[in-house]
Amino acid sequence: MSKYPPCPKCKSEYTYELGEMLACPECGHEWSIAVIDEIMEETGLVVKDSNGTLLQNGDSVTIIKNLPVKGSPKDIKVGTKVKNIKLVDGNHNIDCKIEGFGSMALKSEFVRKA
Repeated sequence: MSKYPPCPKCKSEYTYELGEMLACPECGHEWSIAVIDEIMEETGLVVKDSNGTLLQNGDSVTIIKNLPVKGSPKDIKVGTKVKNIKLVDGNHNIDCKIEGFGSMALKSEFVRKA
């Protein structure tokens, strides 16, 4: 997986560095690396998923490992899709609502961008 964020135009994960720009091989879109730096300065919070893809508020993610839930007899299963995440500072850096479980805090190392 790419260490760069997905293409802002087509959301392709296969972006690559081209000089001082980032490029998308699927749609041909090119954008400045400075755009990424601006996003990081605005939020002050950099959160990456298990593949190293940059996450943002409102993204959808997929759980990559069965996660036990304290006080619940069932786990959150692999492949569960979580929509509209909110990034927060701390050890569990994703706040979200999971259908059937309610509000949860997840670690970004257990999700991948959907």
